[in-house]
Amino acid sequence: MPPEAAEPSLPSSPPARGIRGELRALLNLAIPLCIAQAGQSLMSVTDTFIVGRAGTSALAAVGLSHALFFAVSSFGMGLMMGVDPLVSQAIGAGSPRRARDVLWQGVWLSAFVGVVLWAVLITAPAGLPWVGVAEEQIVQVRAFLHFRAPSLPLMLIFLTVRAYLQAIGMPRPLVVSAVLANVLNVMLVPLFVFGGASLPEWAGPLTHVPAMGAAGAALSTLLCTAMEVLIVARAVQAIPVPGTPSRKPVKADQLRAFRVGLPIGLHIAAEVGVFALAGVLAAKLGTVSVSAHQIALSFASLTFTMALGIGNAGSVRVGWAVGAHDTPQARRSGLMAFALGAVVMSLGGLVFALFPRGLAKLAGAPEEVLPLLLPLLMVSAIFQVFDGVQGVGAGVLRGAGQTRFTFVANIVGHYAVGLPLTLLLGFHLGMGVLGIWWGLCAGLITVAAAVLWRFWRVSAGTLRPLEG
Repeated sequence: MPPEAAEPSLPSSPPARGIRGELRALLNLAIPLCIAQAGQSLMSVTDTFIVGRAGTSALAAVGLSHALFFAVSSFGMGLMMGVDPLVSQAIGAGSPRRARDVLWQGVWLSAFVGVVLWAVLITAPAGLPWVGVAEEQIVQVRAFLHFRAPSLPLMLIFLTVRAYLQAIGMPRPLVVSAVLANVLNVMLVPLFVFGGASLPEWAGPLTHVPAMGAAGAALSTLLCTAMEVLIVARAVQAIPVPGTPSRKPVKADQLRAFRVGLPIGLHIAAEVGVFALAGVLAAKLGTVSVSAHQIALSFASLTFTMALGIGNAGSVRVGWAVGAHDTPQARRSGLMAFALGAVVMSLGGLVFALFPRGLAKLAGAPEEVLPLLLPLLMVSAIFQVFDGVQGVGAGVLRGAGQTRFTFVANIVGHYAVGLPLTLLLGFHLGMGVLGIWWGLCAGLITVAAAVLWRFWRVSAGTLRPLEG
C-alpha cells in the first residue's frame, strides 16, 4: 500500500439524536455499503447466469466450486473482520493514527492468511469423490479453483481496507470499485467462458481467446479483485493522518486482531459451511437439484448483501459509540440497524414470493430446473427476514466487541437445529433439495432470535472498548 500523508483530516461522526436522526445517519452509511456489498455478490450472480447458458453440467460445477471457495475463504473473511471494531472504536475514541496502524497490521495478516487458505483450497476437490460427486464435475471444479484460489489473498486485503474505509465514514471508493469490477466482469466472463471465436474480426487478438468454460468465470473474478484492491489502496493513500503510521509488522497488534477476529471467522465458517454442505448434499441428488440450489442461493445471497451492508453500517456506528464510551448511543444504533435490516429483507422476500418465475427466467434456468427452483425461491422468501436479522445482528455485536456469542449461536442454530432437520427432511422424508432448504430456514430462525436477544441484553449494561 502507498505511503500516507501527514495532516489529520479523518472524518468523525457525532451521535445521532432521536429516531429520525439515527435512521438518517444509519442510511447515509448503509446505502453505499449495501451498494458495494451487492456489487461483490453480483459478480457471483453474473458468473451463475452466464455459465448457466453453457449447460447444466457447467452450472453445477460453478455452484459446487463457489460452495468450496466460500467454505474455505469464509474463515479468512471473518478473521479479518476482527479489524472492524478495532478501527471503528479507535475512530470513536478520536485516534485516527491508531486506526491507520490497525489497518496496516490487518494487511499483513490478510496476506499471510490468504496464502495459507489458497493452499488449502486447491486441495479441497480431492475430497469430493468421498461424497459421491461425479468425476466430470470434479474436473471442472479443479479447473475453476485453479484460477479462483489466487484471488484469496487479494480478497482478504480488500476486505481489510474496506473495514478501514467504512469505519472512517468514507464508503465511496468501495462503491466505485464494486461498480467498475462488475462492468469489467460482465465483459470478461462471456469472453473467457465461451471464447472469442465468434467475435468480429475488428476485435483483433480477442478472437483468439480460447473457450475456458466454467474456469473462465474464475479468471475474470481474479482480475476484477486485483483491480478493486488497486482502487481502494489508492483511496487510502489520499487520506491523510497525523504523524507517520508504522507499516512494519507488529506481532502484538496482529495477535489482538486475530483474537478478536477468530470467533468471527469460526462463526462465518460455520454459517457458510452449512450452506456449502447443503450444496454438496444437493449435488448428491443430481445436477438438476444442485443447479436449482445454486440459482436460488445466488438470489438469496444477493438480497443478503443488503443485510450485510446494514450490519456493517451498524457495526461502525456501534463501534463509534463504544469507542466514545456512550453505551446508550450504541444501543440506539444497534436496534435501529436491526429494524432496518428486518424491513429491507422483508421487501426482498416479497419480491421472491410474487415473482418466482420471472426471477427464474432472468437467471436463464433450464426448463428441467424450474420444478425445483420455484419452490426453493418460495422458501427463500420466508426466511429472508430472519436471515436479515441474524446478518445485522452479527454486525452490531461485532461493533460492540461481542464476537464470541455469535459463533456459539451459529453452531447451535445451524448444526444442532438446522443440519439435523436438513438430513431428516431432505433424505429420510424424501423431500429432496426442498427439504434441505427448510432445514436451512430453521437454522437461520434460531440464530436470528439468539443474536437479537444477546444485543438487547448486553447493551442494557455498559459496553467497553476492546482497547483502552
